[in-house]
Amino acid sequence: MITIRENSLTVVEYLAIRRQVGWKILKKEQAKKALENSLYVIAVYEDDTLVGIGRIVGDGAIICYVQDLIVIPESQGKGIGSAILKKLIGYVEELRQENSEMMLCLMCAKGREIFYEKHGFQARPTKQLGPGMIQYLGDE
Repeated sequence: MITIRENSLTVVEYLAIRRQVGWKILKKEQAKKALENSLYVIAVYEDDTLVGIGRIVGDGAIICYVQDLIVIPESQGKGIGSAILKKLIGYVEELRQENSEMMLCLMCAKGREIFYEKHGFQARPTKQLGPGMIQYLGDE
């Protein structure tokens, strides 16, 4: 049975699911602060096993970002990622003030663009928008 829990993901779960998909290792305090500062966090469980997560970060008024959309490899292809993304989009839509526009952005892993395009996101650069950019600060 699939269940979705809101704003209850633990630091231990967060670090474990990141490890399962080979993402960068975070310090426990860093992960704790990231979860605390998230606007919205959802966790998807199959029976009692965590199989997916997603977070929204941002200012909640002008711009929000989809962050850490993860589905473990064994559970991919079951619609879990789409369910997470729809729930995250719905949350941001509820934040959007009447008669206003909000940006919902993300940076996806290479090769995942088609998944996000199916959900209404556009790849950059476009005629109007330049490429997304990133800078890592610190070690590594």
